[in-house]
Amino acid sequence: MTAQVISFDQRRAPRKRAAATPLVTDTISARPLGHLCNLSASGVLLISPARPRSEAVFQARLPLADARQGSVAAIEIGLQEQWHQAANAGQMWVGYRIIAIAPEDALTLAHWLQRA
Repeated sequence: MTAQVISFDQRRAPRKRAAATPLVTDTISARPLGHLCNLSASGVLLISPARPRSEAVFQARLPLADARQGSVAAIEIGLQEQWHQAANAGQMWVGYRIIAIAPEDALTLAHWLQRA
């Protein structure tokens, strides 16, 4: 008899990996939050130069590149830190939940997520 591996993915929505790793910035302080790794309609994974405070809230500007169309659209979203863990060379993986997004930015995000 072989062992069965069960995976529990706790994400609320499927993630899309970013083709590029654009810099996501805090719009209030203009400081970088980190580089985009993947994104969904409800959350963001960044590789960050610093550990954020647990449950910290940010207003962030996130550029979305479209390689097929050769364009970049930026959206602004409210983020809340959900978890973080050490990565390589003093960096941190940081998972954020999207807590606020304007309707027009939600539409831009939805279109970006639908593109292959």
